[in-house]
Amino acid sequence: MSRTELREIASKVLYQVYILERANVEYNIDDLIKEQYEIKNEFLDSIVKGTINNQDTITKLANKYLVDWDIDRLDKVSKAILSIGIYELMYTDTPEIVCINEAVELSKIYSDTQVTKMINATLDKIYHEEKEK
Repeated sequence: MSRTELREIASKVLYQVYILERANVEYNIDDLIKEQYEIKNEFLDSIVKGTINNQDTITKLANKYLVDWDIDRLDKVSKAILSIGIYELMYTDTPEIVCINEAVELSKIYSDTQVTKMINATLDKIYHEEKEK
């Protein structure tokens, strides 16, 4: 399975996490991952768990660079896609252009054009303002 496909699975898992957290329902992250992808995959695990573990910082960065918007106002799928993009951009060795392009391509599937533009602009700003420092 390609990393692009694994990112899509990660966004589905994070979508579930955001729904469960909003409803104050306990969950086991490993079980949620396994429901989406039965084979243990280090990349998938690291993206999902890394995003969850760094969600507070990810949220702050997103809110700093979203224009007239807040990450929690995004639909849960778009929030997951943006969060993964920020996580990969800030915490992994994935090339910056790949982080941004993967998030944009995923958002083209699951979000509307305006949200895709917002995700692209936000990741680009984070790259130029935070990552290049």
